[in-house]
Amino acid sequence: MQQAAGYYNSVTRRSGKITKLLCSRSAEIHVIIYGQTQLEQYFMQREAVWTLALFILLMISATAGSVLRDRLPAPHRGNETIDFLRVVTALLVTFAALVMSLLLASELNAYTTASHDRNHYAAGLAEMDLCLRNYGSALDNERQLLHSYTAAVIASTWPEEPQPPGVAYPDMSKLPLVGEAPALGAILNTIGLGIAHQQPADPFHQALVTRCHQVFTNLMMGRWTVIEDAHGSLSAPFLGVLIFWLMLVFLSFGLQAPKNLLAGSIVAVAIVSVASVMFVILDLDLPYGGLFGISSTSMRNALADMLAQ
Repeated sequence: MQQAAGYYNSVTRRSGKITKLLCSRSAEIHVIIYGQTQLEQYFMQREAVWTLALFILLMISATAGSVLRDRLPAPHRGNETIDFLRVVTALLVTFAALVMSLLLASELNAYTTASHDRNHYAAGLAEMDLCLRNYGSALDNERQLLHSYTAAVIASTWPEEPQPPGVAYPDMSKLPLVGEAPALGAILNTIGLGIAHQQPADPFHQALVTRCHQVFTNLMMGRWTVIEDAHGSLSAPFLGVLIFWLMLVFLSFGLQAPKNLLAGSIVAVAIVSVASVMFVILDLDLPYGGLFGISSTSMRNALADMLAQ
């Protein structure tokens, strides 16, 4: 019995070390991520790192449960003990499944909202360009700045895609993939100041200036909404706790599962299924980049519409 307990404690300590190491690496990446393109791309692939770690830890847990069962004395492997273990396992499975399902629904809703906000922002840029064009040549410089801003947003948000053709824009290679970029904010500020400096000479242009002010205000609000949407809400400590719960579940599976190929295959399929769900949750948490990343189509369509006029 002491030998089995020692083995279990050894496995638990090793699993804890792996989890702590993963949390520390994730935190280090988060601290130094901005301004470094290669690390930004790695950070956006964090779901692969966490999923692989989860797969390994669950395999260790299931294997530890199976080995621990063989080392337990016969009285601890009786039917009454196994029945009680199944009741506890059902509680753990229900709890873990509830947490993961709620987490998946929350991340999917956040991803859908971020996609809608991006499309709405692209429409706002096109509307801003139309208002500037309707005002006339006095705001031609501000309109060109808006074109440059839109192209720069596309180039900085989707650096792995082809750069927008047909318009010049500042070098965006050193800007962060997520978060507020002061250089882009300065461009919008210049556009807003240009609109504010206008002194309309007739009611028609006065109405257009008022309209442009309103559109610009909505555009700035939409910009900050998009910026906030890009940040993930999951934290490394929470993921570590969730992984610990899942490890307990698969440890109990290992204690109960018979030693044959079919049972081992079923446990392996269960591990792959749980890991795939975790992959989807992590990928949806960061809406820009990854397998389910938000497309640049709406922004490119808005820019194309601006340049066509």
